[in-house]
Amino acid sequence: MNGLTVIVIAAVALVIGYVGYGRWLAGSWGVDREALTPAVRMEDGKDFTPASRFSVFAHQFSSICGAGPVTGTIVAMMFGWLPVLLWVLVGGIFFGAVHDFGALYASVKNNGKSLGQLIEKYIGRTGRRLFLLFSFLFCCVVVAAFTSMVAGTFGATYVDGALDAGKSYAAGCADTISILFTFFAIAFGWLDRRFQLAGVPKFVLAVLMIGVMFALGMRFPLYLSTGAWVAVVMLYLVFASTMPIQTLKQPRDFLTAIMMVAMIACAVLGVVVLGATGRATMSAPMVASSEQMSALAAKGNYLFPVLFVSVACGALSGFHSLVSSGTSSKQLSNEADALSVGYGAMVLESFVGVLAIVVAGIMFSDMNTAGTGALNAGVASTPFQIFAAGVARGMESFGIDNTFATVFMTMNVSALALTSLDAVARIGRTSFQEFFYRTNDAAESSEKRSGALGVVTNTWVATAATLALGWALCYGGYLNIWPLFGASNQLLGGMTMITLAVFCKATGRKGWMLYAPVAFLLVCTFTSLAMSIWGCVTALAGGLTFAVVATKGLQLVFAVLLTVLGVIVAYNCLKELVRTEAGSMPDEEPEWSEMGREHVSQARVDQAERAAKAGKAAVGA
Repeated sequence: MNGLTVIVIAAVALVIGYVGYGRWLAGSWGVDREALTPAVRMEDGKDFTPASRFSVFAHQFSSICGAGPVTGTIVAMMFGWLPVLLWVLVGGIFFGAVHDFGALYASVKNNGKSLGQLIEKYIGRTGRRLFLLFSFLFCCVVVAAFTSMVAGTFGATYVDGALDAGKSYAAGCADTISILFTFFAIAFGWLDRRFQLAGVPKFVLAVLMIGVMFALGMRFPLYLSTGAWVAVVMLYLVFASTMPIQTLKQPRDFLTAIMMVAMIACAVLGVVVLGATGRATMSAPMVASSEQMSALAAKGNYLFPVLFVSVACGALSGFHSLVSSGTSSKQLSNEADALSVGYGAMVLESFVGVLAIVVAGIMFSDMNTAGTGALNAGVASTPFQIFAAGVARGMESFGIDNTFATVFMTMNVSALALTSLDAVARIGRTSFQEFFYRTNDAAESSEKRSGALGVVTNTWVATAATLALGWALCYGGYLNIWPLFGASNQLLGGMTMITLAVFCKATGRKGWMLYAPVAFLLVCTFTSLAMSIWGCVTALAGGLTFAVVATKGLQLVFAVLLTVLGVIVAYNCLKELVRTEAGSMPDEEPEWSEMGREHVSQARVDQAERAAKAGKAAVGA
């Protein structure tokens, strides 16, 4: 089939899903355009910081659209591209987008509470603590998976101990750009706040900065080994997860969103040109043959549940709920923006997953992506590299130099992974801290605590704990970690949707559309976790070498912990869903900060003055 046809059909389906189902959902839940959001009322200059709709969308999209929609879809194409495409579309519209929007909306209606805090309110304190422990362990797995993916993609190539500069050039450029990105993002954020940039001036400055970084990266490539990249990522995450969100995260997300939109546009245009010239045929199997399915099953890769946990971020990702309720809800300036930020960002991510399917399907005959995503031609070795090489080929078809296109794509996939990594590291750190809070009130800072409690809730200690476990896990390689990541990720999504169902029932909103996704996700994820546990046990039984114990042993511990915690939390959530009386808990009373009161009062004064001036001008006319 022509890849362009697939893209058109998928785009139409996703737009219909957003316009039809998304807007219906917003209406049925009662999104209020006139309500003051927590970001406005509780502004504190650190976590609660109101931003424009595009800025929050950029933050949400760049945070959630990391390695997942590219890696998961390409790995899952071992079953054929059609099953993957169907799950991305159905899952994205009816599972993932509902999940992301729901988590954002529930947080906004509860003064910006994180998912763990929402669970304490609607499920109970024990459920909150167990969930936060689950969330922390899950974030460690995500840090490991994405760090391993980044290091494997951008590490320099060495032949007999000597650097192969030709094969490493694109990765070397990405190395330089990725390091520069941090400092440029901080500078961009400072300029934005200092001069109150908005609209075209802000966009132009962002594009100029991206261009400068790109030029410097191509001129001065930095060649780092895979191990060095792991260390660089960890060092970056130490600061990215602790700095105020408006210092690095917000400006970085704005820059990254522009790059991602440019990447999507180039990918689509490349497929259009290739399709018009008869070079966009998807040579990958539409559905794997029965012989191949049997071979995959013999290795433990069954269509169910492997497909549905491999394609996580492109269809549904529990991690997104942590972003929606942990950071995005604290930046939303207007409640009506929740639809485009929550539902819309997920729909766009599903489209990125569709692009990955089409690009890998077109490249299949040259690269042979069947099975695991590893390539036989030596052109690429990770799903990121498959995607980058495929889009670069499309860009070359409309006149872009291949070297330039490859560096451009490598820079983009670097941004994709790192923006998700800094978000998940921050969430892992806060989950660790909140676990030790005795109450649902996270406002009580660690500085007010003493003794052991003051230590474990310290920002730097919590960051170190998150990154140390992630670092240890990442040496198993992303292909070993991915099934564990996918299963725990989808289980987190299932627990989030149960919590949303309780929220809807308790506040008198419709929640029936969440029940079928909850049932499917729980069955799918617990099956996958059981398979992961069995696989680790089998590997350990085959021989207790240091490498096996260090990788499979640690993964086994995580898989067992995640399964036990998941069962307990899911049981408590389901029990509360049955027991809760409809309409028994109204939305929270609005909370205010001093800064919020001051800014809202000043805004109302300014609005009144503008109205008075406009009235005088009208009378004078």
